[in-house]
Amino acid sequence: MQPDFEVAGVLKKHWPQVLTHAGINSWQVRVLSALKNCRTAAMGGHVDACTDCGILRISYNSCGNRHCPKCQGKNRERWIANREAELLPVPYFHVVFTLPDTLNQLALHQPKAVYDALFEAAWGTIGTFGNNPRNLGAATGMISILHTWGQQVSLHPHLHCIVPGGGISKQGKWKTAKSKGKYLFPVKAMSKVFRAKYVEALKARINPGKSLIDSLFKKEWVVFAKRPFGNPKSVVEYLGRYTHKIAISNHRIKNIDHKTVSFSYKDYRNGAQKSLTTLDSIEFIRRFSMHILPKGFVRIRHFGILSSNSKKQAIPLIKDQFPKETLVPVGPRILETYNPKLCPHCKTQTMTNLEILPKRGPPSHAQLMEIVRMENNS
Repeated sequence: MQPDFEVAGVLKKHWPQVLTHAGINSWQVRVLSALKNCRTAAMGGHVDACTDCGILRISYNSCGNRHCPKCQGKNRERWIANREAELLPVPYFHVVFTLPDTLNQLALHQPKAVYDALFEAAWGTIGTFGNNPRNLGAATGMISILHTWGQQVSLHPHLHCIVPGGGISKQGKWKTAKSKGKYLFPVKAMSKVFRAKYVEALKARINPGKSLIDSLFKKEWVVFAKRPFGNPKSVVEYLGRYTHKIAISNHRIKNIDHKTVSFSYKDYRNGAQKSLTTLDSIEFIRRFSMHILPKGFVRIRHFGILSSNSKKQAIPLIKDQFPKETLVPVGPRILETYNPKLCPHCKTQTMTNLEILPKRGPPSHAQLMEIVRMENNS
């Protein structure tokens, strides 16, 4: 069902202010422009007609931007389909690494350094505990996804990670985590190691200054590990919720007027109950812009035995050590694909392209009639 309100609608109403806003940089403006124009005449498109019933259809191109609320569904489904083939018949844990709000200002001005350091520190922590014989004594892996937002579109950088409950020993044997995979690593100890590794990783990229470093060590950092998933198949479905999320979906926007935007959010301080908040429109756009990642930044990363370099050997090696009946069956995933030949009226595959529309705007009614006349006479 199409949402009543969209991020694009807010941008269209206030585009002149966006272009002159001191807190929105040129790269963010480029991304916001793509979102504003997605599936409109500004993106170009094509005119199709049904050879049976004669219905005309104008279709406009999508922007394809990873920050766009309209363009993430298909990417998510493809990602899930690719990951299913890599599932192991082992417990998996959901681990969350969160940066303290002390780093928020630095994240706004040097996001690449702050977020790259987060990936490095998180994997450094998992790898350190995995290799330690007191915890596991094996090489493990991790899939991690960066989120930068909180429920009210404020800045809240954190990594959602999936970690298998075990690893490969030096002898090439699978070794299950403690308590038969019901327990990963001690989170309080992980939090301290994560903090130290993050500061080290940040220093390797920039000079954060002594006062910031001192304040970071005064903070209690948080690493959260949930209990293992019920079964391996649920891991990918669960993680799929996070892979192609953006700061806010169109369905959460409940109202737009000439000055404000109202949207729903989960209030975790009150049992995650749904609440409604209202922001000034320009403040809403500014907050949304904070979550536009630097150009080319990779927000889904694979590490260790799940990295692209290792998994081709590691996954078959691990699977060979389990009975075949325990392996996760991977059937064909049915992806919802758009069929351009299917007529929306008579439901037959009889649509044919009449004209490609450049990025300039839709044809007038007279132009459409001329296109049809020429097609019929050809």
